[in-house]
Amino acid sequence: MKTYSYIFVSGSLAYDRIMNFNGRFRDHILPENLHVLNVSFHVHTFRESFGGTAGNIAYSLALLGEKPHVLSTFGNDFIKYQAWCRQHRVDLRYSQSVKSHPTASVYIITDNDDNQISGFFPGAMSCHGALPPARLLGARTFMVVSPKNKPDMLNDIRQCKKTKTRYMFDPGQQITSFNRQELINGLIGAHSFISNDYELSMVLKKVNWPIATLFKNVPLVITTKGSKGSVIFSEGKKILIPSAKPKNTSDPTGAGDAYRAGFIKGLQLGLPLEQAGRLGAVVSVYSVETYGTQTHRFTWQDVKKRYRKNFKEKI
Repeated sequence: MKTYSYIFVSGSLAYDRIMNFNGRFRDHILPENLHVLNVSFHVHTFRESFGGTAGNIAYSLALLGEKPHVLSTFGNDFIKYQAWCRQHRVDLRYSQSVKSHPTASVYIITDNDDNQISGFFPGAMSCHGALPPARLLGARTFMVVSPKNKPDMLNDIRQCKKTKTRYMFDPGQQITSFNRQELINGLIGAHSFISNDYELSMVLKKVNWPIATLFKNVPLVITTKGSKGSVIFSEGKKILIPSAKPKNTSDPTGAGDAYRAGFIKGLQLGLPLEQAGRLGAVVSVYSVETYGTQTHRFTWQDVKKRYRKNFKEKI
């Protein structure tokens, strides 16, 4: 039996322009001259992919057999992406078409240490989106509130609280645009808070909380640590989740979004948190193994076999 009747993924839809630099940023940035920073990186690979946090999470959820609904905005150049979503059972009926703007775009350069430098053009994401009908919100619905237009994120949080809809707060790249009180408001009342370890440090600094206060106010805190796995904090317990083994490390872009999809699938199945985290780890390596976002493929049977191979247990 499914835990939730509806899964909404609120966030960005974007074209990802992904480039790889065959070197290390740190070898070319002079700390003593940061006030006059002027650096160029010659990239050796380039790929345009369908992306955005909502698109990436929803895509992997659909591969896992779910029917996610995306809450986002897209622009006048979205025809190819829209056909892709339709092909992969990603529901866009509650997303907003903006004819006056292009779809959001992100430009990402990754170095040999998997460090990334990104530039984001919001495009249609700067315009307001729509909420799903109130009748679809409530106890039977789960929503991921991930980076997009900040006013829409704040509105999602308000609506979730008003309708008692469980939501996962995932501010990510929008942490810098939230003020202290807005972040606190997103955290308090959330079903869960998910971030990578760097983003966690940013949030704690901005809200001026020790980590114990975060654990007191949010019942479930998930922190991803790349190749070092992830950590789940819940009810005073710390659960260490090892990473799954990738066949190769082609590109880390989108791995965090794939992890989220796997973890949410675990919640949907009612799995213990340790197994949900491990499921997230397995799904994330499929993304790491392919260059670009939404370029990986798998079936639910593939995932179950790989889970058993990595963790010596069945889901």
